[in-house]
Amino acid sequence: MYYIGLDVHKKTISYCVKDAAGCVHQEGRIGSTRRELDAWIRTLPQPRMIAMEATIFTGWIYDHLLPHAEKVKVAHPLMLRAIAAAKRKNDRIDAGKIADCLRCDFLPECHMASTEIRNRRRILRYRGLVLRQAVQMKNRVSGLLMETGMSYNKLRLHRMGYFAELMSTNEEVSESIRPLLKLCREHIDRAVKLDTALLRSLEQDPLLSDRLRRLRTIPGVGPITALTWALEVGDTSRFRSIKQAISYCGLCSAEKSSADKVMRTPISKQRNKHIQQVLVEAARLAPRYSDELAVLHEKERQRGNGNRATLAVARKMVALMLAVERRNTDFVPAAEFRRAAAA
Repeated sequence: MYYIGLDVHKKTISYCVKDAAGCVHQEGRIGSTRRELDAWIRTLPQPRMIAMEATIFTGWIYDHLLPHAEKVKVAHPLMLRAIAAAKRKNDRIDAGKIADCLRCDFLPECHMASTEIRNRRRILRYRGLVLRQAVQMKNRVSGLLMETGMSYNKLRLHRMGYFAELMSTNEEVSESIRPLLKLCREHIDRAVKLDTALLRSLEQDPLLSDRLRRLRTIPGVGPITALTWALEVGDTSRFRSIKQAISYCGLCSAEKSSADKVMRTPISKQRNKHIQQVLVEAARLAPRYSDELAVLHEKERQRGNGNRATLAVARKMVALMLAVERRNTDFVPAAEFRRAAAA
């Protein structure tokens, strides 16, 4: 078996090919294009395994090389301490160390979702960008009105009818900001339409529709939460336990222990921030739709504070969604499930 380490960049890829004994068989640099990758892969010995660090360029290279190797692995960048802490660091050395980690089975591998899931996940994350820009434009509208001393109804400002009335009837609106206000309003309207179109395309996707329907049978799980779970988590069978899924979603703290001392830190930064944000927001509203979650929220709130209660509800939602995914059935309330099991 030959082990190949790749140090991937925007324009170039440095590679190092080693055998099982650690001897360098081949190393060099190629361009980051499909044509050069095809020509290079034909010169390599077989059988082979390939590893690379996770970057913005990793996805298409992973997909392109997958048919040409026994395995293609992607390393978690934060876990590659040997590269980050090295005294000498360059592309050639990095590629060699990745090959060594792969050869010795020390590579901190991260999960690579299927191409279909990654393509749809890109759409969902683009929607998040659209919404963030829309919020910026709304804040800009408020800022422009405040700069010129304009009084307005804060709760109704971003409603289309009120904004049109404000622009047409209120003489206090300065002529200097009217073009800017119109541009901001047009951007907000486009963002709303684009958001609706993106969500509709994902919800009607044949790959996701059945899965989303099952997830939405859980009280408190809406379309955004279901979509984010399906696309950010991907294949739930990779989690051996609920604790692993909770850790991936960033709903638990890190642990530092030495000898008989154990210290818990705040919520770990090593998580999927997209699913974490959505789950926390959903957990704030979920107790309104589920008596079970409401009881859990109140119990944890009495033991600690509101943030602790919200995290407890979010962890419970992860457990429920994971159970629905594993059973491949609609959600069944706990009381009905116990009655059915007893019968």
